[in-house]
Amino acid sequence: MNIRTELLKEHSKAQAKKISEFIGNDPSRFAELIDLFLNDENLLAQRAAWVLSHCTDVFPHLIRPHLNDLVENLKKPNLHDAIPRNTLRAMTEQQIPEPLQGHLLNICFDYLLSTKHPVAIKIHAMQIVFNISKNEPDLLNELKMVIEERLPYGTAGFKSKGNKIIKAINDIVR
Repeated sequence: MNIRTELLKEHSKAQAKKISEFIGNDPSRFAELIDLFLNDENLLAQRAAWVLSHCTDVFPHLIRPHLNDLVENLKKPNLHDAIPRNTLRAMTEQQIPEPLQGHLLNICFDYLLSTKHPVAIKIHAMQIVFNISKNEPDLLNELKMVIEERLPYGTAGFKSKGNKIIKAINDIVR
């Protein structure tokens, strides 16, 4: 299967699932997907994002060698929302290496404070900040403050996730 051709052929859940099943647990096929995902071709990157999410749901370890490139990619301006949404979603279950934590924290706080990004991006960013900050009371308190500031204006999904994270922070900080 030519992953690029298949991505461009059709944009559907069935197609994304078909491609992710082809990739399976194969690191070289996953690396090919990552190359397409990091591509500056918006349509290709957007479609690869959905497949990336499917792949990392089943084989989360495949993303580990690509974390640095994915964090760097998040720094690009004007990304389609599918890119940060699926990147952050895949990273929520990862142990982020120390050298990437500062960069990723800044990116995630920027998403949380932004008024232009969809709630799904904010929810994944919130989870990543929490995961990285579990042993840093000052960061946990900063995250809690940001969430509390945003709760009155948040969607039901933001409020639900925000309240869960605040509760978890309170359990840790006590």
